[in-house]
Amino acid sequence: MTRPTTPADGAATTSARPETAHAVENLLFSAALVARRLPWADLPARALGLDALTREGLTRRLMTHLRGRRHGGPVRLRTSFGTFLVPVSRADARSLLEGADAAGALGTASGLATDGSRYGLSPHTAPAGAWDVLTEDELDGLTARVTENLLPVLGARREDGILDGDHWRAGMLRLSRSIVLGSGATEDTLLSEMVTAAAHAAGSRAYAEREAAVRRRLAPYLADPDPGSLAGRLAARAPDASEADLALAHALALVSTATSVSGLQALALLAAGCAPAPAPASDPGSAAEAVTSAEGAMDLALAHYPPLSAVVYPVRAPFGTDRAALAPGEEILYAAELVERPAPGERADPARALCGRPSGCAAARFAALVGREVVRGATTGVRPVLIAPAFTADRLPDTLSPRSVLVALAASDGPGGTAAGHAGTRAARGARGQAGADRLDRHAERLSACAADAGWNGSEAGERFRMFLLAHADRCANAASDVRRAARRLSD
Repeated sequence: MTRPTTPADGAATTSARPETAHAVENLLFSAALVARRLPWADLPARALGLDALTREGLTRRLMTHLRGRRHGGPVRLRTSFGTFLVPVSRADARSLLEGADAAGALGTASGLATDGSRYGLSPHTAPAGAWDVLTEDELDGLTARVTENLLPVLGARREDGILDGDHWRAGMLRLSRSIVLGSGATEDTLLSEMVTAAAHAAGSRAYAEREAAVRRRLAPYLADPDPGSLAGRLAARAPDASEADLALAHALALVSTATSVSGLQALALLAAGCAPAPAPASDPGSAAEAVTSAEGAMDLALAHYPPLSAVVYPVRAPFGTDRAALAPGEEILYAAELVERPAPGERADPARALCGRPSGCAAARFAALVGREVVRGATTGVRPVLIAPAFTADRLPDTLSPRSVLVALAASDGPGGTAAGHAGTRAARGARGQAGADRLDRHAERLSACAADAGWNGSEAGERFRMFLLAHADRCANAASDVRRAARRLSD
């Protein structure tokens, strides 16, 4: 059955209402959403080589089934997180979302966390003209600034060569502020916190107040912008651009995510052999090959682990396509990891991975360029060694949290490469042991904190469980100490 709808541009069309999924389809899709937070559930199937029974395998079969039954059109699915219109193919998602966005039929997008909660996204803002195109040319001259801010981060890695995750994130936020706003903003940690807080409040009543605070914080950097920064370059191109401050806040948010999150994931993928390894520095073609490697690793990180893995778009005005008629009040869910991942070798679209705007984002493309430059700079003259988590190029993990990533940077093999390789192997084993000991210590701390909860008081059973928790915490702490001693011996 069809009915006429009126898109935002006033042109009348006749569109079919999206079909509603069957109860079992709703259940399976809801399970796929919930399973995003349970990566360990795949371990038995992976251990037995039953890829079809992993979360990714089951999700792929479900989406193939939905595409076959619905002829590629969006499906209305009821899940434990809400009822959504879900495009079941990338082509249909592009057509639906880009068309609705161009017609002004979409409201403020929000992210959908793995627990079903909603969170705000950095609002897409771009002054007309000045931001239409941001290409590799915009990175020209910024390479030296990337290197300048990257060197302290690389120089502060641990004795075993491991990049500390917290130190990496803080360093990448400094680098992002320098690239976007200039050297004067490099140490302004409060600015990054304010931009993040404003993004999380997008779509809520608190956003206007936080947006005003961000504008005030940005004003000194934009009054006389650093000519070597992105702000300076864009001010020279369009000095009277409106909302340039919010556009730069958006660029800062995306560059920060691309470097601190996707950049570290790209190093892990590169270390696992998921992209060509950088050539030795003595090779005349090493620079070009290193750039290719960094691009491949960064693209793979954005494609398989997009920071915006699931985005909800509210429909605020009637809109129709040849496949679906949408009504105000409905919500579209685009889950990149559920719909369809790019084919091997296909470059990821950074706009979809980093920014919620369906029609593309020049700031997101620029952020990906900076991320590639960071990965290239971090691997110049060294080779990344994956410490944790353990995976190979032919078996990528479904999730790759930056908090779980441990990467060491080892000197490239030179003369006497065999001895250097053995030393690197010993160091890697010792580093894995140290990482395991750290995880055991953290687990012991969490168990002790749980045992200290007052909720265990008042009953014999509660006290008994408290003793169990404390006993487990003690065993974890002792095991951490043993593993740490063994790791030190391996590293010697």
